[in-house]
Amino acid sequence: MSVSSPAIELDQVRRVHGTASSSVAALDGVNLVVATGEYVAVIGPSGAGKSSLLNILGCLDQPSSGSLWIAGRRVSELREREISSIRNAEIGFVFQSFNLIPSLTALGNVELPLAYAGAGRLERRKRAREALHRVGLHGRENHRPNQLSGGQQQRVAVARAIVNRPTFILADEPTGNLDSHATHEVLTIFDELHRAGATVVVITHEDEVAARAQRVIVMRDGRIERSYSNETAIA
Repeated sequence: MSVSSPAIELDQVRRVHGTASSSVAALDGVNLVVATGEYVAVIGPSGAGKSSLLNILGCLDQPSSGSLWIAGRRVSELREREISSIRNAEIGFVFQSFNLIPSLTALGNVELPLAYAGAGRLERRKRAREALHRVGLHGRENHRPNQLSGGQQQRVAVARAIVNRPTFILADEPTGNLDSHATHEVLTIFDELHRAGATVVVITHEDEVAARAQRVIVMRDGRIERSYSNETAIA
């Protein structure tokens, strides 16, 4: 699909850890524009800055210097409540470790973002069921995480990420704990979300995952080494 205005922009973003005498730049002057509706994969060796980049993009961390814009809003100028609202309403997070609450059913886990957003019980239940059906988990709504396979747990995590109908999806090694069959299932869901208009950014070290993206960004030593269009993208 075609892309349009920027969903995310980074201008000379640095993220430094440690003290002045022993600091490490996890991100070192990153410039990046992700267009609305674009599907991007970020690859690179361990320690390249991939997860630090995702934390900045998801407003889970703040740059030490430089600027981040989301949908035209400069994040550094927003109040914490506004940033929390962006995280909950506009960004869907998918992590390698699933991060499901063991005591809750699949339905209960997917309802959580809606509860934080103040949705009523009936609305939460309806939309959570719809999200689970969308990722192919009809009939598994009342199963707890320990009653689901790894691939099913990750699909619950994806349903939780999309239940608030976010502007974009951020995924950090989403298939790292999955076998090849479950990996295909989850990547197919990302393809469908992208075709439906979602902006998708996936951090990965797997070629199969990067092959689905329209654009691949290669990171090394906290910088973007290169960026190229993926002419064989599946999505």
